[in-house]
Amino acid sequence: MEKEEIRTFISGKNVDLLPGDNLDHINLYAKWDNDQETRHYARNVFPTTPEDYKKWIEEEKTGTPSEINFEIWHKADKKLIGHVGFNHINWSDRNANIDMVIGEPEYRSKNIGTEAAALIVDYGFNELNMFKIGCDVYNINVGSWKVAEKLGMQRELVYKETSWVDGKYVDAYEYCIFLDEWKEKRKELL
Repeated sequence: MEKEEIRTFISGKNVDLLPGDNLDHINLYAKWDNDQETRHYARNVFPTTPEDYKKWIEEEKTGTPSEINFEIWHKADKKLIGHVGFNHINWSDRNANIDMVIGEPEYRSKNIGTEAAALIVDYGFNELNMFKIGCDVYNINVGSWKVAEKLGMQRELVYKETSWVDGKYVDAYEYCIFLDEWKEKRKELL
């Protein structure tokens, strides 16, 4: 699978972010969503098919987007390794949530997710004029809440025993960062 250089939208040190609308990659997206570890942490309890992704991509092309998604390409390896983006975009209140999957296991726990998330947060504040950016993670997904904290996000809420995982209810954390906080934090990350 070749990366389309002309489609690079945001470039970082180790990763590039390309528009997440490439129908040629829907089989890979579905594979990641159906991966047991990914499903466990994202709570994807129903199977995802390539057709589901095709429909979703086509629907997002109409009207004002409620989501903006990017593919994460590892520069050195020239490999598509995941996706990152905003969901639940509220254009009038200027806030959104981050959603990210590092689909290729060998790229997890290497700060790749932190870099991709920092790039998308920076894009959100500096180009989309967001005021607040957040994310929701389960307490069992330590890697994701560590990424949120590395980005300078503060834990804003705890939803007690909100989701059924591995035979028990687990908590969900809601993190956020505001524009003025990001202005300082971005100096460390980008």
